[in-house]
Amino acid sequence: MLVLGKAGTAGTEKRVLPVLRGGVVVATLRASNWKEAATAVVGNREWVLAKARRELTGRWAADPEGTARLRARQTSFWRGTWEADLEGTPVQAEVVSRWKGGHRYRSGGRVIAETGTTGGWSPRPTLTADESMPLDHQVYLLWLALVMSRRDEAATMAAVAGGAAAAGGS
Repeated sequence: MLVLGKAGTAGTEKRVLPVLRGGVVVATLRASNWKEAATAVVGNREWVLAKARRELTGRWAADPEGTARLRARQTSFWRGTWEADLEGTPVQAEVVSRWKGGHRYRSGGRVIAETGTTGGWSPRPTLTADESMPLDHQVYLLWLALVMSRRDEAATMAAVAGGAAAAGGS
């Protein structure tokens, strides 16, 4: 299982999130706080992860801008479903639980990965994936989990703020 660690821990720089497997750093993620963008380092390869139009994409830093080796787009806001393409492998994502969150990723009719959280006061995204899935793809799905959790948090805050404004206006 991969766990997205706290920034600046496990020997990483101040704003860098370690990607941990069994407590060992296997990759790093420098995620933007303001945009749906990040830079991931997996082994000796650097990935540029970003929002391009309605898709969340991933490309090697050496690839020309506008290309995408990895991509995902939300197909239904209400059902929380997504479709992804991991370097030619089509993947569908569905919500595991409305209460606990997390997504289940399927390809060819079988489950290949599932996201969740660590729990506690400051939950962090986790990913449990099929052993055959490349680490690059796992890190991309972990970043997607981070983006999805931030979107959910923003929607919750907007709903709370809207409810407070409506209550105050009566």
